[in-house]
Amino acid sequence: MRVVLAEDSVLLREGLVRLLEEAGCEVVAAVGDGEELVAAAREHRPDVAVVDVRMPPSFTDEGLRAAITVREELPGTAVLVLSQYVEESYAGDLLATGGGVGYLLKDRVSALAELSQALERLVAGGTVLDPTVVSQLFSARRARPLDRLTPREREVLGLMAEGRTNPAIARALVVTPKAVEKHVSAIFDKLDLPPSTDDHRRVLAVLEWLRANEDGS
Repeated sequence: MRVVLAEDSVLLREGLVRLLEEAGCEVVAAVGDGEELVAAAREHRPDVAVVDVRMPPSFTDEGLRAAITVREELPGTAVLVLSQYVEESYAGDLLATGGGVGYLLKDRVSALAELSQALERLVAGGTVLDPTVVSQLFSARRARPLDRLTPREREVLGLMAEGRTNPAIARALVVTPKAVEKHVSAIFDKLDLPPSTDDHRRVLAVLEWLRANEDGS
């Protein structure tokens, strides 16, 4: 798996390079700002771009904006946002680019196996979101269409947003996989998602929640 890394802190960048290499990745470029990330992605066409949110020159959301550019120019490139912050601006836009997008908090990436699994899931077109990211983004975008969902269905959708499979959701909620399948089917129906592959509709369901009613009304 070929990776381009963008992190402005030299010490953190070197540490992440080693961590990614230990996870079995080939880090083809490690850069310090968003413009360099886009240039490196164009040159190397990696499988995954791993990017921090806040980078030079303004240290606000350059990383997210660069990641969106990478996705627009190279749609097949997975993106893993690895940050200390949950930055709402542009995060929804990045997630709206489809599968193969993840957002994890640096202090939650404690196990090498978890990082490896997250990268593999992204390259396969899945979505990986830290529970804290899910909570903050969802609370900022309370959506009226979601009022159709029961509390249990909302709980299931939250776990779906974290990238969990139906069996994993069943274990977390201590219910049967068949019960989870019924909840997921009900979510699709209540959000008026047209028939498609389950993976595609899972992404659409999460994005519907993130995008809806952004004015907070």
